[in-house]
Amino acid sequence: MKKLHNYVTGQWMEGKGEGVPMHDAITGEVIALSDTEGLDFAEILQYGRTKGGEVLRKMTFQERGNMLKKLALYLVKKKADFYEISYRTGATKVDSWIDIEGGFGNLFANASLRKLFPNQSYHVEGDPIDLSRGGRFMAHHIMVPKRGVAVHINAFNFPVWGMLEKCAVNWMAGVPAVVKPATNTSFLTEAVVREIIASGILPEGALQLISGSARTILDTVESQDVVTFTGSASTGRMLKSHKRIIEEAVPFTMEADSLNASVLGEDALPGTPEFDLFIKEVRNEMTVKCGQKCTAIRRVIVPENLIEDVQIALGKALSKVTIGDPRLKEVRMGSLVSMDQVSEVRERVQELSKTAQIVYGNLDKIDLIGADAKKGAFLAPILLREDNPFKNLAVHETEAFGPVSTLMPYKNIDEAISLAQLGKGSLVSSIATNDDKIAKEYVINAASHHGRILVLNRESAKESTGHGSPLPSLVHGGPGRAGGGEEMGGMRGIKHYLQRTAIQGSPTTLTEITGIYQANAKYKEAEQHPFKYHWEDIEPGMSLKTHKRTFTDTDIINFANLTWDHFYAHTDITSLDGSIFEKRTAHGYFIISAAAGLFVYPNKGPVAANYGLEDCRFLRPLYHNDTVYVRLTCKQKIDRDVASAEHPSGIVKWFVEVFDAEDELVAVATILTMVQKKQEVFVEMTEEKIQELLNKLTEDAKPKWGIMTPQHMLEHLEYTYKIGSGKIQDFEIATPEKILEKVHASLYNYKKFPKNSRFPLLEENTLDSLKHQDLATAKEKFMEEREAYLNYFKENPEAKLNNMVFGELNRYEWYLLERKHLNHHFEQFGLL
Repeated sequence: MKKLHNYVTGQWMEGKGEGVPMHDAITGEVIALSDTEGLDFAEILQYGRTKGGEVLRKMTFQERGNMLKKLALYLVKKKADFYEISYRTGATKVDSWIDIEGGFGNLFANASLRKLFPNQSYHVEGDPIDLSRGGRFMAHHIMVPKRGVAVHINAFNFPVWGMLEKCAVNWMAGVPAVVKPATNTSFLTEAVVREIIASGILPEGALQLISGSARTILDTVESQDVVTFTGSASTGRMLKSHKRIIEEAVPFTMEADSLNASVLGEDALPGTPEFDLFIKEVRNEMTVKCGQKCTAIRRVIVPENLIEDVQIALGKALSKVTIGDPRLKEVRMGSLVSMDQVSEVRERVQELSKTAQIVYGNLDKIDLIGADAKKGAFLAPILLREDNPFKNLAVHETEAFGPVSTLMPYKNIDEAISLAQLGKGSLVSSIATNDDKIAKEYVINAASHHGRILVLNRESAKESTGHGSPLPSLVHGGPGRAGGGEEMGGMRGIKHYLQRTAIQGSPTTLTEITGIYQANAKYKEAEQHPFKYHWEDIEPGMSLKTHKRTFTDTDIINFANLTWDHFYAHTDITSLDGSIFEKRTAHGYFIISAAAGLFVYPNKGPVAANYGLEDCRFLRPLYHNDTVYVRLTCKQKIDRDVASAEHPSGIVKWFVEVFDAEDELVAVATILTMVQKKQEVFVEMTEEKIQELLNKLTEDAKPKWGIMTPQHMLEHLEYTYKIGSGKIQDFEIATPEKILEKVHASLYNYKKFPKNSRFPLLEENTLDSLKHQDLATAKEKFMEEREAYLNYFKENPEAKLNNMVFGELNRYEWYLLERKHLNHHFEQFGLL
């Protein structure tokens, strides 16, 4: 029998024991054996801390984010294989989509968070804090990656999402992971990890997988490690109280089963959109993943006068749910994960039914499509009704982790809140109401007991992600019974794997440590105007002091007329009595505009655009005849992605200080500029450079890739120059319309063409017949057509011509294409 492998210490390993069988949830057949016997967990954890941790910690947030994005794109291409495996867990296609593509979505979402972090390996949190009156002693907070591993102990219900929603966060923080999925569905987790490892995208040691039991894994955790657990509250409490966790003060995040409640508002009568949305939501939460979701609705709280209507409507909705083999398109609900899980859910329903009544479904009867109830882990949806929910507390304490929910009545909104709170903490609650006053009353008073609350109504319904959908940008966790932890939550989740440290010192020292200029730090006088530097050459503290300007009465009046800002302080000096102004006052935005006039470098250079304005403050009024100068200082650099038709660039935040003639600070602002990065990938293709390279090209030159000969290469380039001079335009653009804009924009980046890029007119692995008698002639014709191309755009500078791959190009874009194209082929023949 096949055994699942563990991926640890850089290799795939089988356990040395007999193994534990894992069963197909639909057919009952044994899929594989899970075996971890012989694994050295202490060695595994230490391997992650050193091998994976050392690399991840040195990467910047931008590098980590781009790594996650690349991994997500890679896995999306493999998703079809994962769906086939996922069916064996009892999941339908919709269930699998939530698990598989939802997991990939976590990678994408966390990758995008790189834009919120500085361009370095650690984070600077919050604002600086002045600790002295003189401004020479201050503090800030930094957050650095923990030097341990993230140990993730996951539940069976989401073998892909459960892993990736956690790993995406710790990888973004710069911390490696050891993943221990639940044994029942670890065969799907293993399949995904195999692809992750095969991709080579993650550094070695960033991810290790334990495919089965790991009872002693916590015995050697250390203070720099982080442990997360998803599963039952009883198991979570046992792990959280582990001696090693307590001794080492290891952060422990727990997401436990909880009795999530959904409330039907008193205004949501039958026939209203909210009533219908409520019924649909409860049905979905009972049947999606066969009710095996930590966020599923377990308690259905409805007005007592509507409980019959809800019971009837839910019964009708559930009767339309087809159950069976999840591979069949007509099936809407699959099976539980195992026979053991079926037995456990049955026991919980029997406990609940001691006081509650089963009003829909039958534990002993089920109609299936394409499956055998004796072989698969099937269970029909069960709806119970508890008429005395304040007296019979089992509904608030016992969870049947399957397609099971319990109806209960309330008299008023206060009772609904009290019933929701009786669950002693849940991951999520929801309320369906179109009355915002009811929504506010419920949310404010119930929030203390729930990690997330959804308000569902007709306005949000079309775009709502639903009661049971945790989102990467929101915290996932809850108080009390839900475990008291938080996962995901955007930046909050990443910070869970970072150590926050308060740092104190002089502004100059803290500028150097944080990479962000701190007010009152020493300036680094720029050797030339800062706007002449490319993004890479600018550093925090780089500064320029400008010449001076005196504001005149006419300046202020003209600015008022230009902007239509006729505030009395600028235009009516007879109304200044009792105000804070003494004379005609300069507009605040005139001060900023005038400051820009003093520090902006007028010539074309690396600064591509003004990107915004932040933290603008006017410290005292400025009047006509006041004189000012500006100190412009680089405050911070932020990397950015460029996907449109623009050159690679980053954002530079400039600290603008406006001083008067007595050197008193009168205004401050932070302006943002988009600054181009240096182009150091491609050699500029001047006529002299091209001629130099052609002189090196010989008949016997061999390509580093492809099958072209030197003459084939030159004749190909000659042909493309004919397209670029308009001689050849009778062709169709080969790039599909839906990706043409993206392909066109790629001309602006500094990435080389892929080595085996294929020209649309060239057949794969086939060479066209040569047109010229020898290489020398080909060189001559190549240069002639290049000259024709250059002359065409000299005579027609506004012209646009089509290219087969990149679409319509203007003069500048043809230059970019020529530079990339010639570099590509000259490098192909070892000339560059």
